[in-house]
Amino acid sequence: MKIVIMRHGDAVIGADDDAARALTATGRQHSRNMANWLQSQLPQVDLVLVSPYLRAQQTWQTISDLFPGAKVETVAELVPHGRASRVVDELLALQDEIATVLVISHLPLVGYLVAELCPVQVPPMFVTSAMAAVEVDDSTGALLWQQAPHLLKNL
Repeated sequence: MKIVIMRHGDAVIGADDDAARALTATGRQHSRNMANWLQSQLPQVDLVLVSPYLRAQQTWQTISDLFPGAKVETVAELVPHGRASRVVDELLALQDEIATVLVISHLPLVGYLVAELCPVQVPPMFVTSAMAAVEVDDSTGALLWQQAPHLLKNL
């Protein structure tokens, strides 16, 4: 199973409620750019797991047309300080049924997910809209790549 872990796009600062922070225009554009790039790497996404927070939901709304047919679920544990071990358990339970999963979440959880899936990996940093791909064989993951919006210009 391939798992692509994405941090939400750039969001406004200073909202009264962290869960209600909306994407900026830059956040939408960077997310779209990254999704276009991802589509060239991995054209089929079977399942999308999204944080309930507004900025993550808006990130998915911004890119959803590029992945038609993907099943989408909002997962309460995909919040900034959610438990990576719980999310990974859910992901590993799907590996016989699902080939590709896109997870849209937040710092610091996105880094912890990579480290939980790839035990020899230090939790990587993610700029907004950045992605990391992990391939899982049984219960062991290997980091395949990381990509960020500011690096797309260099490709």
